[in-house]
Amino acid sequence: MPIKRKNLAILSTVIGTSLLLSACGSTPTSSSTSAPGTAAPASATKKSDGPKLNFRLAETHPADYPTTIGDKKFAELVNQASDGRIKIDVFPASQLGEEKAVIEQVQLGAIEFTRVSTGALGGFNKQYEVFSLPYIFDNDAHQWKFLESEQGTKLLDSLETSRMKGLAYYSSGARHFYSKKPVKTLADLKGLKIRVIQNKVNIDLMAALGANATPMPYGDVFNALQTGIIDAAENNYPSYFSSNHFQQAKNLILDQHQRVPEVLLISKVAWDKLSNEDKDLIKKAAQESVKTQKAEWDKFEKDSEAKVKAAGVTITDVSDLKPWQDAVKPVIEKYRSEYKETLEAIEKAKK
Repeated sequence: MPIKRKNLAILSTVIGTSLLLSACGSTPTSSSTSAPGTAAPASATKKSDGPKLNFRLAETHPADYPTTIGDKKFAELVNQASDGRIKIDVFPASQLGEEKAVIEQVQLGAIEFTRVSTGALGGFNKQYEVFSLPYIFDNDAHQWKFLESEQGTKLLDSLETSRMKGLAYYSSGARHFYSKKPVKTLADLKGLKIRVIQNKVNIDLMAALGANATPMPYGDVFNALQTGIIDAAENNYPSYFSSNHFQQAKNLILDQHQRVPEVLLISKVAWDKLSNEDKDLIKKAAQESVKTQKAEWDKFEKDSEAKVKAAGVTITDVSDLKPWQDAVKPVIEKYRSEYKETLEAIEKAKK
């Protein structure tokens, strides 16, 4: 072979080999970037990748209320975990409507998130009416042991049949009666018109105590007390204080007849559109926000108690709950078969 032809052949081989090596490529280093229009390697995927999402969370209580603070912590955790891709705006003080109307909007997907009382949820998922049964929890520790149990989780999941997805429980303490005229004993409740959350268990409960149940939205209670439409209402210390109901009903009797937890939830319509990664992120943030909400609740409850006492509210302790418990036994027995599994789990949580 002539020299020139031999050199040309060698050169062609080198060029071909170089092109082949270039086509095969090498493993990209951490500093390499993907060519335009190609997918980034899996290791480069960020939490901020994916669609930017903006949601609304409806809250009945004021901006400084423990549940609202819990809502805001949840929104903050979601925003952090998604690197700012998912934003949840919290609307306190019933800006988006009262609880019942908001739940209906959540079912439709018009509002994505809300925090709502299990008392109100009873009208949409009857399993939640169990929390309106009186004296089924001995104290907060007993209640939380149940809420964190398998049956408590099962109740959260049951909301999917009502076009919602339960994310976490929040604290709400014990509920007591407060009235315009003094109430010192069980007998003093007889004949009183008492505002209750709309559900059938509450209506039966008031009847068992000799009172007249008057269902109405939470936001209407102050005016109803002021104008005499109702004689009394019932709620926990923080709600009694933050709503200014203590200004119209200056008598509080600590009977602890109910412990009705709160639920942080999302519309099933919104939930079903989320990726599995975003679902996990949101559920984890909701559970993590519980710690903040519970701590704020404990502080606010003590502060509310001190402030209503300073405002001159007459507070009556109930030293013997047995007469109260005896009076409402027919209500518990009426619903026992409906809530058998849950009531058994609540009883088990005492041990």
